[in-house]
Amino acid sequence: MKLATDARPHTACAGSSAQAVQADQLTRASRPARALRPEPLASQPWRPAHLLLAPHRLGFALAVLLLLVSGVWWALVQVDRATGALGLAYAVSPSLGHAAVMTFGFIPLFFTGFLFTAGPKWLGVDGPEARRLLAPLLLQAAGWLVWLLGIHTALWLSLAGAAAALLGLAWVVALFAQLVGRSTLDDRLHARTVAVAGGVGVASLALLLVALVAGAYDVAHAAVLTGLWGFVVVTYLVVAHRMIPFFTSSAVPMIDVWRPFWVLWMLLGAVALEMAAIWVPLVLSWMDEPAGRGGRAWMLGLGLLQLAAGSVILWLAFVWGLVQSLSIRLLAMLHLGFLWLGVSFVLAGASQLLGLRLGTPVLGLGALHALTMGCLGSLMLAMVTRVSCGHSGRTLVADNLVWALFWLLQLAVLLRIGAALNQAPTWLIMMAALLWAGVMAVWGVRLLGWYGRQRADGRPG
Repeated sequence: MKLATDARPHTACAGSSAQAVQADQLTRASRPARALRPEPLASQPWRPAHLLLAPHRLGFALAVLLLLVSGVWWALVQVDRATGALGLAYAVSPSLGHAAVMTFGFIPLFFTGFLFTAGPKWLGVDGPEARRLLAPLLLQAAGWLVWLLGIHTALWLSLAGAAAALLGLAWVVALFAQLVGRSTLDDRLHARTVAVAGGVGVASLALLLVALVAGAYDVAHAAVLTGLWGFVVVTYLVVAHRMIPFFTSSAVPMIDVWRPFWVLWMLLGAVALEMAAIWVPLVLSWMDEPAGRGGRAWMLGLGLLQLAAGSVILWLAFVWGLVQSLSIRLLAMLHLGFLWLGVSFVLAGASQLLGLRLGTPVLGLGALHALTMGCLGSLMLAMVTRVSCGHSGRTLVADNLVWALFWLLQLAVLLRIGAALNQAPTWLIMMAALLWAGVMAVWGVRLLGWYGRQRADGRPG
């Protein structure tokens, strides 16, 4: 499979150092494209029509827009919580609103751009043109913007926005399932798993809507977490299992492609454990059990299993070439992002075991944000940068700007984990939210400039 590496780059991403360019060019020995001399980048007009030249352009552009809006919105919520300066009113819990848009909002849009670029190659079929994806993607992007507006105005408005997003998501999942169904290749495990995960996402979002209508906010929260693990994390893991060993072996010749299917099943087993961790405490709470022996026994077993899963994932990160990747920035970003997955499991297990005496985990949302901001956020930054460089005719490098943004993101993750500790100052969450919003704004505005312009190397797409 050659997604980002199929590009034949000429022009390095602006601002890269000579050393970074030389190192990252080891990811692929490419021949120069035989295209006509492209128009200088500075003089190329930005046109909305260019977003329809390829699925990744449209999906990524809408994802970036929603990422920017949701990031700024959450930062303002945290500023208001810390200072009271804005006096925001709420018709829906802002924490639930934040969790939903971060799970079902921009990430599925990024998925669509990637999967309808890589998926047809995985499956050996022709994919749809970007124009065919326009309606379902606009439904999702507009729906989540309405969702955010409804959080401050009226529940029915948020429900209407989420319903539109649900329709758009189901539409895209159905289109991808059709690709899988048309394929005659023997190896369709990765694509089939992604299609099943998409079905879990649709079901989870539908459950969120039903729970909100019924006023069952505990179920609504569980529905979001189910979508996070069963849809978002599973899709990430499938792509990581397929792509990270391939990228590493291309860039580091002494590393072979090693991705046996038992590794994927092990990772999916860890996801199943976390999905059980969502629903078992909820059932125990309905049975008035969480403070009793049943609740503590569950915490003990869960904590031990999470520590075991985290240890295996950390081992896998090193087997996949973590140390060897550190000299190549873009590759290092992928591996460090995956490393956060193991860290999140270890933190979750430690939180359960240390909280046995109190009957509740002690680290709060720290492990969850190690997963979402650390693992998913870092992999998003790395993978979207890689695809965007390769499919805009630029060299596959993480230049100085992207590299700096990546490490600022790591700082934001540490601040958010620190904020989950007992008696941590309230301003830590605000600082983490502001830093996240700033990183994504700088990164996203740059990418939006690429998506609306033709490729730097003059090739189509």
